[in-house]
Amino acid sequence: MSLFSGIGKSSKTDTSSNDKKTTSAPVPVSKPAQTLETAPKPQVNEADLLFDKSHTCPVCDHKFHSKTIKTGKAHLVSQDTDLRPIYSYIDSIKYDVVVCPSCGYAALSRFFPTVMPTQAKFIQENITKNFRGIPEGESVYTYDYAIKIYKLAFANAEVKRAKASEKAYICLKTAWLYRGKAESLDKSDPSYEKTISELNKEEEALMLKAYDGFKQAFEKEVFPMCGMDELTVTYLVAELARRAGDYDNSARWISRILTSRTASERIKERARVIKELIDEERRQEL
Repeated sequence: MSLFSGIGKSSKTDTSSNDKKTTSAPVPVSKPAQTLETAPKPQVNEADLLFDKSHTCPVCDHKFHSKTIKTGKAHLVSQDTDLRPIYSYIDSIKYDVVVCPSCGYAALSRFFPTVMPTQAKFIQENITKNFRGIPEGESVYTYDYAIKIYKLAFANAEVKRAKASEKAYICLKTAWLYRGKAESLDKSDPSYEKTISELNKEEEALMLKAYDGFKQAFEKEVFPMCGMDELTVTYLVAELARRAGDYDNSARWISRILTSRTASERIKERARVIKELIDEERRQEL
């Protein structure tokens, strides 16, 4: 499920409606039964939103399953300024890496099926040779398990000499996992302050790597990039620059959107929010 593609594109909304008047007599509306009014809403569990998807490893041809979110079951609630999606009942980021339990090949789901023969050889020589297996996820993935397989995906990306955008995307989504884990912590835990500090440092370091990676990709790669169009990546780089404290460059990237003739009002409004945050954070530094 991609939340990025199309953010920089304009969209049309169908506002047509049927205004014809009817002359039929009103139909009496009966009150619902009391049992229906008081019936509790069904409990939604994370496991209910998942299913086991079949895969064939492009490196070793091993057939296996991995947890995947059922289509249409997760509902988007909001997005952070860096486009991290917030879904009801589930953190979708945890389930976006596919790992072959036989050879150790791991990648984001959008990249998993595509491996060149030379890349497969690099993975077999540098990953499979040292791979000792990885415990299978439970009925739902913990943040610690998800972070572990994301790190394996990054190691594979390095070994197969993946594009800068793919590596940056892995770093970005791993940073989101650390943020999600931080948000899930019990604030009453005695070690909360220490743990939250450690998680924030990990997130910040990964955000910086994502920022550097997407800047490199912007100069050398063609669009779409990881499912994102040029304006979306421009926006993302601007926000990553702001989070890194690189306000001058963040403002430059934002200006590209605000002065673009092809940018939709939606992405321009997002860009204005980032511009306001830059101005506010600059004032706080004075």
